Amino acid sequence: MEGDSRSGAAHRGLTTARAAPARVSFLVPAYNEESTLAALLERVRALPFEKQIIVVDDGSTDGTPEILTAAAGDDLVVIRQENRGKGAALRTAIPHADGEVCVIQDADLEYDPADVPELIQPIVDGLADVVYGSRLSGGRPQRAYLFWHRVGNRFLSLVAGVLYNTTLTDMETGYKAFRTDVLQGLDLREDGFSIEPEITGRICRQHLRIYELPISYYGRTYAEGKKITWRDGFKALWVLLRVRIS
Repeated sequence: MEGDSRSGAAHRGLTTARAAPARVSFLVPAYNEESTLAALLERVRALPFEKQIIVVDDGSTDGTPEILTAAAGDDLVVIRQENRGKGAALRTAIPHADGEVCVIQDADLEYDPADVPELIQPIVDGLADVVYGSRLSGGRPQRAYLFWHRVGNRFLSLVAGVLYNTTLTDMETGYKAFRTDVLQGLDLREDGFSIEPEITGRICRQHLRIYELPISYYGRTYAEGKKITWRDGFKALWVLLRVRIS
């Protein structure tokens, strides 16, 4: 019992004495995000730790390239490529990450960078390899958004739970943090939004330490620029199955 008490005290000390934030690499896929990109960069740069921001301009046809040129700085890496999708943009960004922690950060401000310090903390504390920011676990501001998207997200998370024996509530979340070496070691192949279920499948198959935290979500409508559709839901289901049996 005495040994258990010491172990418990040590664990409490680890989780309450906050470790210093690591250098964080933000991976930002961007396609026609001129309305939010400048504000996103400003918010990320305001975070109180050392950071690297890697923006992959995935063939934007609006003012995104000009915004990136105006935002140039030592902390910003800009890569331009033909339009191939979110997954292709992330796969382009990953090898350039040099921080201890990587955060996938969409450019559309549906996810608030103010949540990142808490999101990365289980990794900084040495408790987690991957942390998911959940829109579906409650406790943070949530825009009332499309009913069938919520149903689809819950269904896909349920399928992931059945296939991979996990309790993730929001498999499709765009806010994920990783130990950089873990992310760079994943064999990712998907080009579109199906990169999300592929990541989930591959990290679950490796039995990594996955944590989940509630996050704020400021979802957009299609009129405001939302790009994912019901077709991506069917592709996500197929990718979850394919990765499980491969």
